[in-house]
Amino acid sequence: MIGAVLVVVLLLVVGGCGCVVWAERGGPGWVRAVARVTLVAGELVRRDARRRRIEDRRRLLDSGSGDAG
Repeated sequence: MIGAVLVVVLLLVVGGCGCVVWAERGGPGWVRAVARVTLVAGELVRRDARRRRIEDRRRLLDSGSGDAG
């Protein structure tokens, strides 16, 4: 079941990337809409990953500061 969900997600990602490329070459309106959604979703994923890295660094620094005393 999990494998099927991962395959569907992979197909959506590949399809979205294809729409981004097609939209760059002047595709129809629905392709530009899908490309826009794909780019926004990618930006949200990047921001979330960046936020998680910052939180992990803070957690690491906070846990290490108690050992110095």
